[in-house]
Amino acid sequence: MYLSRIQLNPQRRDARRLLGSPQRLHAAVLASYPDPPTGDRGGDARVLWRLDTEPDGRVLLYVVSPDRPDFAHLAEQAGWPSTERGTSKEYAPLLDRLANGQRWAFRLTANPTSYLAAKDGGRAKRVAHVSVMHQEKWLTERAEPAGFRIATVPVGGPDGEVPTPALTVTRRSVQQFDRRGSDRPVTIAVAQFDGLLEVVDADALRRVLVTGIGPAKAYGCGLLTLASAT
Repeated sequence: MYLSRIQLNPQRRDARRLLGSPQRLHAAVLASYPDPPTGDRGGDARVLWRLDTEPDGRVLLYVVSPDRPDFAHLAEQAGWPSTERGTSKEYAPLLDRLANGQRWAFRLTANPTSYLAAKDGGRAKRVAHVSVMHQEKWLTERAEPAGFRIATVPVGGPDGEVPTPALTVTRRSVQQFDRRGSDRPVTIAVAQFDGLLEVVDADALRRVLVTGIGPAKAYGCGLLTLASAT
């Protein structure tokens, strides 16, 4: 497995075209591989990707994949081809380091949804969570099966320090875009979560880091990444 990153240049027309459509960007990410993974390799292999906009304005594309990508076409079309062609590093060293009890800072962009039971025997309907409270609840409920829990940090109050979940929804949006072969646009609610987690099942967390969390993975959702908790 590889964790890769490339910086995109939103001032370029082709970059704006990709950034405006998760469908187009997904196709561009898959074009980075001669033989894009389809999930056939034991059912787990797939390409996950996520767009991050940093406080300094940089737009970074992160990709987790079984094979090393070639970002040459993205650099030429949407980046800085002479200075920035992306980086890749093997993911195994980080995955192998995971152990129960560790704390990590994390970021996840997800499509928080749930199913509503249908009336009169119809099909259940998937609905999006759009409030911060429901989005945070969605992730908290999925954390334990994914091998982690949201860590707590002491926060001062009138009665002293209180353990408080280290979880923040740092970005929310509703994205609508066209999908090839369909006359109806796709609409997804997206939330970016930042926080601190504690590993409770290292094996389960390893699986989640390479297979993702929640729906809409083809559209830039589901990729969880870790960083040192400093």
